[in-house]
Amino acid sequence: MAGAVIGGTGFHEGIAGVTREVDTPYGPVQLWHDHTTQLWFVPRHGPGHRVPPHRVNYRAFIWALWQLEVQWILATAAVGSLRRELPPGRVVLVDQFIDWTRCRPHTFYDRDTVVHTDFTAPYCPTLRRLLGRQLAARGLDFVPEGCYVCTEGPRYETPAEVRALSAWGGDVVGMTNVPEVVLAREAGLCYALVAVVTNYGAGLSPGRLDHREVVELMSRVRPELTAAVTATLCEVPPGCVCPPRAQNL
Repeated sequence: MAGAVIGGTGFHEGIAGVTREVDTPYGPVQLWHDHTTQLWFVPRHGPGHRVPPHRVNYRAFIWALWQLEVQWILATAAVGSLRRELPPGRVVLVDQFIDWTRCRPHTFYDRDTVVHTDFTAPYCPTLRRLLGRQLAARGLDFVPEGCYVCTEGPRYETPAEVRALSAWGGDVVGMTNVPEVVLAREAGLCYALVAVVTNYGAGLSPGRLDHREVVELMSRVRPELTAAVTATLCEVPPGCVCPPRAQNL
């Protein structure tokens, strides 16, 4: 079984490989394949970062990875911190999520089959453990768990929303992990998220939020983060406690 990287803001630059377009029931999707590592790469926002988070075709690229017999997915995402003790530059190995999106297709099972998927453990514990080891080996500042709140975007949150999301138990906030993690679990693919804190949420810092700061911080951590993610996917052992791969989607 192959592995794949889903890259977010600031992570797609410098990725080498052969481009391949895959036709899916949800439209075509463009992927990159590295023949050296046998890894697939998905630029979540498309070439040139032109697709906003609420318009990403999540079902298309998760379906494509499932069709290509990918089993392991490591995703990266830039996030805002909902807590002062999680400063910019820290990496969070997310273990739970709260879905606060509104207008996105969330499931493969919206036609003839009713499926209720268990989400007690949304993220693969094997990938999270191996990734933690790789991050530690490279001296990256990370925490082994955290709750990701996914908002609709593309706007940033208000200070009132940041306070509310923190009170709910959220640690970081972003715009892309749902329905991505949901679809990966429905497909039976092992999935983990590396969330890089690039800024404090609105109201936790005196200045206004600026997307350029997000891109700059992701650029600084990208080399070590890319190495950690690639090494993790290259050392994944066979077998996992996650639910089995879906036979049909």
